Amino acid sequence: MFMRIATSIVFSFSLVTTVAHADGLASGDAIKAAIGGNTVRGAMDASGGYEEFYSADGKIKGADYSGEWSVKGDRMCFVYDGNPPSCWAVRLNDKSITWVGSTGNEGSGVILSGNPAGY
Repeated sequence: MFMRIATSIVFSFSLVTTVAHADGLASGDAIKAAIGGNTVRGAMDASGGYEEFYSADGKIKGADYSGEWSVKGDRMCFVYDGNPPSCWAVRLNDKSITWVGSTGNEGSGVILSGNPAGY
């Protein structure tokens, strides 16, 4: 009986750690599941508002621009206009997302299902 309970606890803990780390940051798998095939509307502290569709094949489409996205480890990375990738850790809370950089929270948004703007 003790072994079955201990195994259940270990299994449950491993499921939780695939979604978020102890510091509340999402795992790479959780980021992919939340973002792939969906749109995020929000604002970055440094650059202002945005709305982007993240296709499952790694393409980003906005109103008048495009780019690429990927997940490296537990960080989401973006490439626009041939510039070097910029990567952020992510906090997920239901449909809310927070982009976490070297200075802390650097932006936030809301995850919208699919591609409602038709990018």
